[in-house]
Amino acid sequence: MSDSPVPDSPVPDVTGLPEGLTARPLTLDDADAAAGLLAAAEALDGTGEHEDADDLTEWWGNDVVDLRRDGRAVVTAEGRLAGWATSIASRGGRDALRVWSEGRVHPEFRGRGVGRALVDWQVRRGTEQHADLAPAGLPGRLVASVWPTMTSLESLLRRSGFEVERLFAAMERPLTDLPAVPAPPGVEIVPFDRDRDDEVRRAHNVSFTAHHGSSERDEQAWRTWFTGREAFRPDLSVLALADGAVTGYALAYVYEADTRATGVRTSHLGQIGVLPAARGRGVASAVVAAALAAAVEGGCGRAALDVDTENTTGAFALYERLGFRVARTYSSWAYPVPPLA
Repeated sequence: MSDSPVPDSPVPDVTGLPEGLTARPLTLDDADAAAGLLAAAEALDGTGEHEDADDLTEWWGNDVVDLRRDGRAVVTAEGRLAGWATSIASRGGRDALRVWSEGRVHPEFRGRGVGRALVDWQVRRGTEQHADLAPAGLPGRLVASVWPTMTSLESLLRRSGFEVERLFAAMERPLTDLPAVPAPPGVEIVPFDRDRDDEVRRAHNVSFTAHHGSSERDEQAWRTWFTGREAFRPDLSVLALADGAVTGYALAYVYEADTRATGVRTSHLGQIGVLPAARGRGVASAVVAAALAAAVEGGCGRAALDVDTENTTGAFALYERLGFRVARTYSSWAYPVPPLA
């Protein structure tokens, strides 16, 4: 990455803002205001997601994210946060280097060009990140999530050069009438073990080699995005072992902000995988069923997961058989960045 400095405020690379609003680098001190903005927007956007300042601080304040360069805040003359945006590179892409283009505009400031200015900045910043991080020949994809109520954002992304890439389903089920799924012959279902963390990481990389949009996770990225997060619950996560080695896994997370917002403690199954050689034997069903039972023991009232509806392993049908139902859907939009010569 370039070490060129970023001016304090206003930042000239965010252009086209309406009069009275300026942009500056996003900082961790903005986490409270950004979380409040998300809460205000949720009534209109209906994402079903709830993040507090601690969640945002953890997501932004790590060694993978250079927030001063990768985030922008749009503020009023009085310092009120009107919108924010981040551009976070996932690193290690297989089919493309994927950059997450995230952010939100406060409902009071929508329809005035703030979103357009931030998306324009995300395209420029994401293209820079691709140039800095992608090996020659690897294209880039700047990825944004859009829920059905976000019709204005959908139109904005289309005009900006984004295209629909995938449809995802957010699925849920109450933790009642749990399925009884025995472990397949020769497979042992056990609680997650911290001593096996890197083994699980390597199993995850192998399990998702052919998965759309997957990235190779090195040790730093694995801890940053997955098992090093505050919400990760090893006691609610399970492993499948065959001949003493990890062959499947289900990793669970409990988000306290979500519990406060919904009143229901939910076990979110973030990563579920089975080694290709072990598929078709019921390993996935067994680890998910065990994770559901662990969630009950852990005081949860609901389980949730997100799934690519075009997943080629049949995951969507599997989760339906295990009692999950679609609570909402959202689409993934992507801006294509050509590979470097």
